[in-house]
Amino acid sequence: MRPDLADVRLAAQVFAPHYAQPIAMLAVRDTPILASANPDAEIFAHLRSGDTFDVLEITTTWCWGQQPGGVVGYVARDALDRAAEQAA
Repeated sequence: MRPDLADVRLAAQVFAPHYAQPIAMLAVRDTPILASANPDAEIFAHLRSGDTFDVLEITTTWCWGQQPGGVVGYVARDALDRAAEQAA
């Protein structure tokens, strides 16, 4: 979670001004999960092509979310695509 946003599945455990339902997206290429929305930010982990990333916020250039059961951070928007089952 961030101070301003959390996964709706955490609503009974943490307070946040806003909650979001995660959107499962897939990495279309190997890409880092970053500490902030900056290409020079600290790298927390990496997604491999085909890995799922649960997105809670999308901007034109960045997505913020969580690798399922793992690292929270920012991923470049153009490195992700909607999971096939949600795109229909």
